Amino acid sequence: MTGADPERIYLSPPHLGEDEMELVAAAIASNWVAPVGPDLNAFEREFETVVGARHAVAVSSGTAALHLSLRLAGVGPGDVVLASTLTFAASVNPIVYVGATPHFVDSERRSWNMDPALFLEALESLVRAGRPPKAVVLVHLLGQAADLRPIAEACEEYGVALIEDAAEALGATYRGKAPGTFGAFGIFSFNGNKIITTSGGGMLLAPDPEQAARARKLATQAREPALHYEHAEVGYNYRMSNILAALGRGQLRVLEDRVEARRRVFDHYRRALGDLPGVEFMPETSWGRSTRWLTCLTVDPTQYGADRTEIIERLGAENIEARPIWKPMHQQPVFQEFKCTGGEVADDLFDRGLCLPSGSAMTTEQLDRVVDIVRDARHSDSQTNVDVASSGDSR
Repeated sequence: MTGADPERIYLSPPHLGEDEMELVAAAIASNWVAPVGPDLNAFEREFETVVGARHAVAVSSGTAALHLSLRLAGVGPGDVVLASTLTFAASVNPIVYVGATPHFVDSERRSWNMDPALFLEALESLVRAGRPPKAVVLVHLLGQAADLRPIAEACEEYGVALIEDAAEALGATYRGKAPGTFGAFGIFSFNGNKIITTSGGGMLLAPDPEQAARARKLATQAREPALHYEHAEVGYNYRMSNILAALGRGQLRVLEDRVEARRRVFDHYRRALGDLPGVEFMPETSWGRSTRWLTCLTVDPTQYGADRTEIIERLGAENIEARPIWKPMHQQPVFQEFKCTGGEVADDLFDRGLCLPSGSAMTTEQLDRVVDIVRDARHSDSQTNVDVASSGDSR
């Protein structure tokens, strides 16, 4: 590159508006600068309305929400927790926090989420072995809901607590309802890269008011209702700040706009790159709407003429952030000792998967800049390679 470096294009940057600024300024002016206050209460109520939940508890991160969910589900040392293998480590770390053992389950091709058939296989195998799982952490990956119905039915039959990790799927639907509202608990993240953000924050959903109240207690150092500081159990400093809740209220108002913007980004990429050999975009299932939080695709290097790493490096050289799809948990050094049912689908999606910049504020010019580089990343002899491959052995 010569001259000034081109403008940086991030994978999934925050997208703020005027309402957020006004609400945060009002929260500061009110002097509610603490993990308690009117905006925190309002954010929880408004979130309940938007997703159709009974009780929401705002906390410091999605990880904190998942940790609390496992505590509320009674998961502890010696317990087994089934978990999606194709996810970010934050979906699994809290399982280890509470001393439980994760058992990973592979993805299915149609949604890239946990395979219900493999889930049932793992569940029944553990029951036969006398180690029935205490819970399942079901991830709704990359803005798309997993196939909840068969997993939820099996959980009910076997008495397994269903914890939905919807950190990446706020605004998605499953059969007309929001993922995160079907299980014993649901968790969301408002990290800076999510569809809406509070810079750092999360939400825990619980259908039972007593469980929600217990979550709030645990999140505020488990303080007992006494005049002095009384503690009968270990708690955590997990409550969300009132100022960040004010930011979240403003972001929540534009959630649908942000989802539609991400879907337009996906449509632009699909129109511009869908004709390339060896390129397949993440499918959208028949059971609901994906938010397209990230536009993800797989690249067959034999057909395309370059692998996903080469594409990422080409984009990086032009100051554009792109990433592989999540490395499966059963491949992570920290979790390799734990079992996985299946794994081949997640392995393949990681090997060939590519996440393109997907911010809801991306301009057409920025999208076209990404598209041009992706198209140019193909080797000059790639068409010859495709022709040779297509004329080969057809057995």
